[in-house]
Amino acid sequence: MVVLDTEFFRRWMSATAAAVDREAGRLTELDSAIGDADHGSNLQRGFAAVAAALDEEPPGTPGAVLALAGRQLISTVGGASGPLYGTLLRRTGKALGDGGEVTPEQLAGALRAGVDAVAQLGGAKAGDKTMLDALIPAVGALGQSLSFGAARAAADEGALATVPLRAHKGRASYLGDRSIGHQDPGATSSALLIGALADTVGSTEEAA
Repeated sequence: MVVLDTEFFRRWMSATAAAVDREAGRLTELDSAIGDADHGSNLQRGFAAVAAALDEEPPGTPGAVLALAGRQLISTVGGASGPLYGTLLRRTGKALGDGGEVTPEQLAGALRAGVDAVAQLGGAKAGDKTMLDALIPAVGALGQSLSFGAARAAADEGALATVPLRAHKGRASYLGDRSIGHQDPGATSSALLIGALADTVGSTEEAA
């Protein structure tokens, strides 16, 4: 079984930064239809800051990696995305505690705590056309199967399923029915985060 240690979590954050950097244009394009057209550039800046901070002062535990990442996102990402992503990672990190290694079961439980904190902060639920539409099914799939590939597939499917939804939270909700027919950028970027997690597990297993 793959070992989820501090270095693993650092590589997960680096892989997320690379994925966001690669997909920043697409995220901004999605956001231009129903938001402020800055989701890609904001997250690109935020995760670049995360990668730089992790290189500058490497944390000593998996939980500390996510806590640092969350703080960086809150301080560097504008709009609602910074607090929401920051809360997700900080709360997940807190739930992991101070251990030097994490089991898939522990990560699944910690991510669920992080997702619950995001829902509480934003007042959103599944079906509201937000990042939760990718995160909730991903965490559910991981908790049920302990398969990171299943979590990735569930996140991707959840993001795609936001297309026919009407937005009930965030700036997109101001558009009413005009938000229908567009994929939610937050759900799309959340799927990138989960996809980067699956990729990091895969590369770790290949190296073992």
